Amino acid sequence: MDVHNEEDLAKVEERGFLDIELDPTLDLFKEIEQMKKEKNAVVLAHYYQEPDIQDIADYIGDSLGLAQQAARTEADIIVFAGVHFMAETAKILNPNKKVLLPDLKAGCSLSDSCPPPIFKAFREKHPDHLVISYINCSAGIKALSDIICTSSNARQIVESLPVDQKIIFAPDKNLGAYINKVSGRNMLLWNGACMVHEIFSLEKITRLKERHPYAKFIAHPECEEAVLQQADFIGSTTQLLKYVTNDEASTFIVATEAGILHQMQQKAPGKTFIPAPPDNACACNDCPHMKLNTLEKLYICMKYETPEIMMEEELRLKAKKPIDRMLELSKQFGL
Repeated sequence: MDVHNEEDLAKVEERGFLDIELDPTLDLFKEIEQMKKEKNAVVLAHYYQEPDIQDIADYIGDSLGLAQQAARTEADIIVFAGVHFMAETAKILNPNKKVLLPDLKAGCSLSDSCPPPIFKAFREKHPDHLVISYINCSAGIKALSDIICTSSNARQIVESLPVDQKIIFAPDKNLGAYINKVSGRNMLLWNGACMVHEIFSLEKITRLKERHPYAKFIAHPECEEAVLQQADFIGSTTQLLKYVTNDEASTFIVATEAGILHQMQQKAPGKTFIPAPPDNACACNDCPHMKLNTLEKLYICMKYETPEIMMEEELRLKAKKPIDRMLELSKQFGL
């Protein structure tokens, strides 16, 4: 579908994502760079995006780094190459800027596992508990939270609170269980999980380790406990990236979304990175939501400045408070 007029564009916007046929000879990298300058736009991308998007992005990072960049950017337009909750976070922090998401259908299974109305009722049953929510949640959940965290700072945030402080941790039960284990806390966990990090096959990983006895096995804390128990190192995407760059090992088996391997190969080109195998027939550990964004959609999104993230001001202000608290604490921790 080629857009020639406003009526066609309106039809495309109605679909929730942009699917326009482009001239195959178009140099998308050059066009996107030009639009960045003309529109004073910045492209923020998560490590799980496809390599082309990572290569064109102004900043690549994990959820904490992306939130920090969104908070300090001076751009007029923020193009968020990630999933919906990430673009929402950028809008929460930048109410007067235009925030775009290449594909509005780029959601998150973890975020979807925690509907705000149900979580609100859950919280009301535990009025003496403080709520720490992983940033992988909707604006509605953030508005019901006291502090937001990421996998990079979750442990420090939890350990900064009094030992006798009762805590609800949402929405990721695996990350929450890991933090309970390393901090000695007993947080009440919401029963949510990431579809990508729950699908890794312990049996296949064990066989892979046998074939590569000198490889280090590294994992994201969103993985299930049985997988984490086998890991030589556990950390956020940024922490995993730093680990493989600095560690002496030459081969790594990586249990997180496969998009991070692009950055690992760039940071440590002489090393070998093997994606941990999932328990499915296609042997695919890509996030289907993250991979909805493409270079073509990014170009079209910037050209027409749509789809745009919109939010009611009351919700935005409520959701901003726990994010601000996280950013303040992260500064204190030196993160």
